[in-house]
Amino acid sequence: MTSMTETDAAARHELRRAAALAMGGPRKLEKRAEAGQLNARERVDRLFDPESFRESGLFATSHLEADKDVTPADGKVTGTGDVDGRRAAVIAYDFTVKGASSGQVSNKKMQHMKDLATRCGMPLVYLAESTGVRMPDIMGGTGMGSGNERTRFLRKRESPWASAVFGYAFGSATWHTVSSDFAVFRKGAVMAVSSPGLVSRATGQQVDAEELGGWKLHAEVTGFADAVANTDEEAIELVRRFLGYLPSHNAEPPPVVPVTPGSGERSAELRSLVPESRAQVYDVRKVIEVVADTGSVFPVKAAYGKSLVTCLARIDGRSVGIIANNPIFKGGAIDGPACDKATSFLTLCDSYNIPIVFLVDQPGFLIGLEAERNKVAGKIINWMNALALVTVPKVTVMMRKNYGQAYANMGGGFTADATAAWWSAEVSFMDPRSAVGVVYGVTQEDDPELYERRLAEMARESTAYDVARVYGVQDVIDPADTRGFLIGALRDNHLARTDGVGEHLLSTWPTSF
Repeated sequence: MTSMTETDAAARHELRRAAALAMGGPRKLEKRAEAGQLNARERVDRLFDPESFRESGLFATSHLEADKDVTPADGKVTGTGDVDGRRAAVIAYDFTVKGASSGQVSNKKMQHMKDLATRCGMPLVYLAESTGVRMPDIMGGTGMGSGNERTRFLRKRESPWASAVFGYAFGSATWHTVSSDFAVFRKGAVMAVSSPGLVSRATGQQVDAEELGGWKLHAEVTGFADAVANTDEEAIELVRRFLGYLPSHNAEPPPVVPVTPGSGERSAELRSLVPESRAQVYDVRKVIEVVADTGSVFPVKAAYGKSLVTCLARIDGRSVGIIANNPIFKGGAIDGPACDKATSFLTLCDSYNIPIVFLVDQPGFLIGLEAERNKVAGKIINWMNALALVTVPKVTVMMRKNYGQAYANMGGGFTADATAAWWSAEVSFMDPRSAVGVVYGVTQEDDPELYERRLAEMARESTAYDVARVYGVQDVIDPADTRGFLIGALRDNHLARTDGVGEHLLSTWPTSF
């Protein structure tokens, strides 16, 4: 028979549990629902497989006596659950509780999830929306002196981090997002170091939130947004899809999935998708769709550094990272943002045992005053340094033109483990048309006959077969054989001795640069 004491304890427990689950109260929750925004717990439910979430810290509150009854879960919903059957950890910012501001207790909860994910080998997902640090908790010497920041934002990439940004995200929501391996922004989101109000007070100028840190800025200018979503639901689904390409931790290879029916059936289209004329542009994303398993392409930073495409995909059921020049933007010339994009992507792939495929059609690096002022020289060498440290398999296919230093950055010059060239490829230090003007100072308009003679000189020994003659590539192939070449080369260069696990020499490379 249950005693009155046990009955009372159970009732009190349920009251406390209901109060914690109520978050910021019905009025705030209703307001979010009316605006089409999920609350923190709804986002967690969307992230995890049904009935798999195990919460940690439900009964936590602020350590301050005055706030303990108004800070359910201390503004952070944390715990673990399954994403497509694989365990993952989550930190969801509850904006209905003091704007999801961070205090001493919620910081402890977040650090516990970071430690758990690293120690147990599972991804960590941030569902980010916050006003930043909780004041006045942090004010004064006692507030500042009580923290331990030594390893708070240390990234060794032992397990993947992914972040979805909703609404306003300041303070730790920003720090965790830019520390993540993947970040998706819902349209309307704003992420910055400080809020527009604080910036306005500090500078004396009125600051627009979108201009300060809107989703479009981060998609197109800073590159912090790897993807953009229209809704909360879409943002969370993109996180789930991203994690599907990655291992749970860096000591295992990515998952292998069945090859999508119909993959490879369009290979013959590659002969016509890329125009023979080097002056004619095309969209390399169409080439990628043909080469990869059907329906498997997952773009990364699609709106940033657009002359270079980076995407995750699958070839023969296995995860790969693809880096491809896209002539439809700037003729495929590689600018500073594209360099940063490539280096960031190399870091991601090498950290999580994902082989890299280069699809090459580029006229060189974009030069000029703006490029030099934006430190393009350093960005080029950062890319080369990262490429030299990559230990996962790298496979290169030279499709059309391939000029200058970018030849090496894009997997030429034995910076890749296996290389092939389409029979239409042209390789040289410089576009022969430009070289005529540089070396001889003659243009077609000045003297057509002399120009053509000099052009023939500059274009000599620049075919795919000339590169193959000196073993600069291992094969010259029909464009239609590209997928077959990649499958074979990736199989040959699989890290069999370590079961597909690399050395992770880029694991501490700066996350944001």
